[in-house]
Amino acid sequence: MEDGGQILQQVLFFGLLILGLYLLAVRPQRARAKALARVRAAVEVGSRVITTAGIHATVITIEGDEVVLEIAPDVRVRFARLAVVALLQPTEPTEPTGPTEPTKPTEPTGGDR
Repeated sequence: MEDGGQILQQVLFFGLLILGLYLLAVRPQRARAKALARVRAAVEVGSRVITTAGIHATVITIEGDEVVLEIAPDVRVRFARLAVVALLQPTEPTEPTGPTEPTKPTEPTGGDR
């Protein structure tokens, strides 16, 4: 009977080990892959993107599994669509604020001395 208990312990140990591996490695990797697939599906002409090389660019055209990116004015490069890893949110132009007046130093009051 002792052998049956040891076998059960070993099976439980390996079962917990496999469950831990799934929870710590496989599941998060699947979530990252799904998120990356959503990003790549959302790429459209005019989108600001970041590539695997860290290049920030604007999508000019999409041709099947390839995208043409503009990385500088009139500098266009063809990339595999899989090279796109992030979409940049368009930034809202901020209205410039007028010049600020310098603040005057405050006079110490009687309690500050």
